[in-house]
Amino acid sequence: TIHYNASSPDEKALVEGAAEYKYTFVSKTSNSVTIRNHLNKQETFEVLAIIEFTSTRKRMSIVVRTPEGQIKVYIKGADNVILERIGKTASHNEHQENTGNHLDDFAREGLRTLCLGVSDISEEAFKDWSKKWKQATTSLVDREQEIENVANLIEGDLRLIGATAIEDKLQENVPETIEKLLEADIHVWMLTGDKQITAENIAKSCRLHKDGTELVDVSDDVPTKVRSKITDRLEKLKKNGKVGQNNEITLIIDGKSLTHAMEEDIRNDFIRLCTSCKAVICCRVSPLQKAEVVELVSKFTKSITLAIGDGANDVAMIQKASVGVGVSGNEGLQAVNSADFAIGQFSYLARLLFVHGAWNYSRISKVVLYSFYKNITLYIIELWFAIYSYWSGQVIYERWTIGMFNILFTSLPPLALGIFDKTCSAETRESNPALYKTSQNSELFNIKKFWLWIGTAIFHSVLLFWVPMLAMSTGVSWSSGHTDGYLILGNTVYSLVVIVTCLKAGLVMDNWTWFSHLSIWGSIALWFIFLVVYSSLWPSLKFVASNMAGLFMLLFNSPVFWSCLLLVPVLVLLTDCTATFVKLKFFPSESDKKRKEEKKNKTLRFDSHQGESGLPLQEQASKVVFNKKNGTTVTIKKETKEGNRWSAKVANSDDEEL
Repeated sequence: TIHYNASSPDEKALVEGAAEYKYTFVSKTSNSVTIRNHLNKQETFEVLAIIEFTSTRKRMSIVVRTPEGQIKVYIKGADNVILERIGKTASHNEHQENTGNHLDDFAREGLRTLCLGVSDISEEAFKDWSKKWKQATTSLVDREQEIENVANLIEGDLRLIGATAIEDKLQENVPETIEKLLEADIHVWMLTGDKQITAENIAKSCRLHKDGTELVDVSDDVPTKVRSKITDRLEKLKKNGKVGQNNEITLIIDGKSLTHAMEEDIRNDFIRLCTSCKAVICCRVSPLQKAEVVELVSKFTKSITLAIGDGANDVAMIQKASVGVGVSGNEGLQAVNSADFAIGQFSYLARLLFVHGAWNYSRISKVVLYSFYKNITLYIIELWFAIYSYWSGQVIYERWTIGMFNILFTSLPPLALGIFDKTCSAETRESNPALYKTSQNSELFNIKKFWLWIGTAIFHSVLLFWVPMLAMSTGVSWSSGHTDGYLILGNTVYSLVVIVTCLKAGLVMDNWTWFSHLSIWGSIALWFIFLVVYSSLWPSLKFVASNMAGLFMLLFNSPVFWSCLLLVPVLVLLTDCTATFVKLKFFPSESDKKRKEEKKNKTLRFDSHQGESGLPLQEQASKVVFNKKNGTTVTIKKETKEGNRWSAKVANSDDEEL
């Protein structure tokens, strides 16, 4: 059995269909193709020229010499391109009416259609054309345009052979995915090269256009009518004050009309009309038009655009969008190779956006804001110390501890926030697309949030410096004769900064894991281990600070140090804890509410695994002794063994317990 592979599903279906009628492919060389016909005889066709398919041409042609010596041009392409090249005589278009009816029937069923044509060329005409073809294919200037011009010379006066239709089957869960996108207030536009009827049926089957939603068709062959349709509809929306809103309207436009709608003097009205519709369908559009539409939407709305496609025709659109997603499928890997993200099915887009997109937005926002916060908290204290020391230039921290702040002591909390933190579980986010609005509205990272974190950092730095400063204002002396100095104050403040910044990271975490605990408590412990080791190295190692020698003994023997260590972090974070409590209690976001539900459901699931004695159910033996039904009442007796004791419980359907 021969298994065929092709660059497109249409070609594969055509070859497989021919094989059903006993016309099978045998072999191929660089300049010939051999087939076996229905009489089981081999026929060899000499390939004279191939005019490849392009998104602009929307057709492909091959020039061959038949076994009888005739030169023929076989062509396949979109129906609107092929039908306009059909000859005017009866022999050329005798099947055109029936083929047109078949095309409409196929389109209503959602099938992808192509038309096929053929023309005969004399030997002299081919020789003349072949010279021009060679010049065009070797041209160094405007090669594509030269090829197009020469191709038009031979791709005319066609005889219509017929049409093909293949099922462009929707992948699994496409309708459900589009419903989720719409529920998340994401505007979905469908840009396709299919016929208008096909595009409408696909839009209905994937629930992009629903029954009851108004369908507005602004397509027309006359440019002035396209303009009037756009302006009239926009004026109607203006009168009702609905411009820019998510109205229950689906707008549809074809490629020719889109060319007129994208002209300079009308494009703003067109895009305003489109953004006032719930969905937009652009059919019979070229790849260049797809890219132009994406670019226009990006410039006009200043929004982030995402383009998703699975074929070579979608590459320009994917590259023009803010985010490009390629679907790996039957159309090849051109879209995947050009995209920012590659997925196996369209339905995976929901998880990509609602789960990973939302999680990463939250994580990146927290990491960026927290990084500003912890560094400002540490270094603004230098300003307060400079004021206290009359701008003497003295630094409050020891030089190595300053360098190790971001490298060691606060390096793990950003990793915990950026890798493991998540606001809600994946299941919750997928089943509640409306949670994605938090990301759309930039609620977690904006100017207000930024300055709130900066203000918090400054407020914390004030308390972290001046409270220990006031606590040590009377001076401290030790039995060894040592007295406190700037390094005693500096290391006390530094210890408090490490503790407070690590605990602040824990306060903003929505998901605690083992790594979260390690990053917070481990970072704090690491600082004290470093302090002990570093204070013990001099004079064994000369490059370390000599004034740090034995400092940990002075700190650990000071009641003031331990008092500050216990009281100052509580004082500093009290405001943050209060604000977090008030927000969660009285002003919870949708994500907060879902997190509470998750926690509640998790508790219920845990309780369901426990018996009345607190033992797991698998450690309890139970059995139903009798189950009687009397009229509408069901009585059940259940005996349960807990340890060595059996207990019985009788209930009926009138009891709440049952």
